[in-house]
Amino acid sequence: MSNIKEIQRRRTFAIISHPDAGKTTLTEKLLLFGGQIQTAGAVKNNKIKKTAASDFMEIEKQRGISVATSVMSFEYGGVKVNILDTPGHKDFAEDTYRTLTAVDSVILVVDCVKGVESQTEKLMEVCRMRNTPVIIFINKMDRDGKNPFDLLDELEEKLNINVRPLTWPISMGSTFKGVYNIYKKELNLFNPNKVKVEEDVLTMNDINDKRIDEQVGEKFATQLRDDVELIEGVYEPFNQDLYTEAHLAPVFFGSAVNNFGIKEMLDTFIKIAPSPRKRETTTREVFPEESKFSGFVFKIHANLDPKHRDRIAFLRICSGTFERNKFYHHVRLNKDFRFSNPYMFLAQDKSVVDEAYPGDVVGLYDTGNFKIGDTLTEGENFMFKGIPSFSPEIFKELINKDPMKTKQLEKGIMQLTDEGVAQLFIQQPGNRKIVGVVGELQFEVIQHRLQHEYSAACDFQYLPYTKACWITTDKEDKMKEFISYKYQQIAYDKEGNTVFLADSDWNLRMTMEKFPDIKFHFTSEFKAETLVV
Repeated sequence: MSNIKEIQRRRTFAIISHPDAGKTTLTEKLLLFGGQIQTAGAVKNNKIKKTAASDFMEIEKQRGISVATSVMSFEYGGVKVNILDTPGHKDFAEDTYRTLTAVDSVILVVDCVKGVESQTEKLMEVCRMRNTPVIIFINKMDRDGKNPFDLLDELEEKLNINVRPLTWPISMGSTFKGVYNIYKKELNLFNPNKVKVEEDVLTMNDINDKRIDEQVGEKFATQLRDDVELIEGVYEPFNQDLYTEAHLAPVFFGSAVNNFGIKEMLDTFIKIAPSPRKRETTTREVFPEESKFSGFVFKIHANLDPKHRDRIAFLRICSGTFERNKFYHHVRLNKDFRFSNPYMFLAQDKSVVDEAYPGDVVGLYDTGNFKIGDTLTEGENFMFKGIPSFSPEIFKELINKDPMKTKQLEKGIMQLTDEGVAQLFIQQPGNRKIVGVVGELQFEVIQHRLQHEYSAACDFQYLPYTKACWITTDKEDKMKEFISYKYQQIAYDKEGNTVFLADSDWNLRMTMEKFPDIKFHFTSEFKAETLVV
C-alpha cells in the first residue's frame, strides 16, 4: 500500500527558544488543541504544584527547566502533528542541535519583553545551516514589552531572515485587546481568564468594519488600521515557497499562558509547514516516498521510567514504513534487529504502534546496541549525515566517591554519555575518565542522575582544556609521532578514536601548523564516512 497519503499529512517540528520564553507552555497549549491533555501543567498560579507535561525528569521538575528533548504526537485538522519540545537552556544546546536534525520545520518562540536573545540567535544559525523553515511566535503580549514593529526589525537584523506578520496585536500589557488575523481578516478578542481552547473570533469583510471599533474602542481600532496599512506597504505578501525555502518567516503574536493567539498559528502551520523531506546520506539522497524503510537515531534516553530501568532510542523515520516485529539492518553493527514493542509518545506516556511512517518518531527499547546517529535500513548500507557530536567546551575528570559502586558508576557514565548528555574521553595511563560538556549545568544533571538512577556518587575535578579535536591521518608514522609528542593531551573517545585535548586556541593553532599531515575534526561526523564501505 502506498504511504504517500500518510507522508503528506505529517508535520514534524521542533519548538525552540531562549530559556523562559514560554516554549514548554506553548507545547502544552498545542496539546490542548490536539485533545491530548485536558488541563495544562504549566500554570500562572505558582501555588498549584503541577509540572509541565513535557518535563518528566525529576531534575526538570525541581529546577523548572527542560533539560531533555520530549517527543509528543497529536491529530489536528486531519494532520498528524509530531512535536519535539527541546531544552531552552544553553547548557543543553547540543541536545537541541541534534533534535533539529530530526525535524522538517521549527516554531521559534520569542519573548516580547526581552526580544531576540543570545540563545535564539544560536538556534537560528543551526536552522539556517539546514535551511529549516521557521514560524515565529511572539509570546507574552499580555505584558508590556517592545513595540511590535521594533520586534520585527530586531528579528530581521539579528536572525538574518525576512519576516511577514500574519497576525497583529491590538495594544499589549494591561490594555491588550487581542489580535487581528491579517490573512483571514478576523478579529480574536483577548480574555485573560480564558482556560478553554475556544476562541472569541469575529469574521469581517475588511479592516474598516465598524464592529472592530465597538469591540476594542475607536482609539485602538484606528491604531490597528494604521499598523496594518503600514504592514501591507512595507512587507511583501506572504509567499509559501519563500517560507519553505527558509527565506521568509511568518510571525504570529499571542500569549501562550493564556492560550491566546495559538489557534491562528496552528491553523496556518498545518497548511504551510512542509511534510517530510528528502535526507542526505553517505551514499545518496533518501526520499520519504521510497518503498524501503530507513531511519536514524537522534536521541537516547535511559531510565525514562526509573522503576523499570529502561533505555529508549528515539528513531526518526525517513522513508518507507516501519513495521513492528520486522527485522531491520543496523548499519554500524552490521546486524539485523527486530522490535516487538516500538512506542509513540505523549511526554512520559507511551503506546505500542504497529506501523509508523516518514516524519514519525518511534521509541525503541535498547539494550545498549544504539548510539546517536545510528542508521536502520532494510539492508542498504548508508548512514544519515548531519547528526554530529560537537567539541565540548568544559572538561572535568570524573572522580568516584564510593569504590564499592565502581560498576554502577561505569555503567551510568557510559549510558549517560551514549544519550549525548556529555562526551566521555579516556586518558592513559590509569584509565582516567574525562567528561566534556557544553555548559556547567550538565555536570549537575550528570551528578544528580548518577546518584538517583545508578546509586553512584561522584565528584568532578576541573581540567584546563578548552576544546576536543578528533584527529586522523593516512600516514601512520605521523600519527605515532604526534601521539608521542603530545601524549599528555591525548585521549580516546568511546569508540577508540584518537582525540587531542587543546588547552587554548593559541596552542591549537600552533599544533595544527606544526603537524600539517594531521587532520583536526571539530565534530564527530567524520566517523560516519568510515563506517560505510
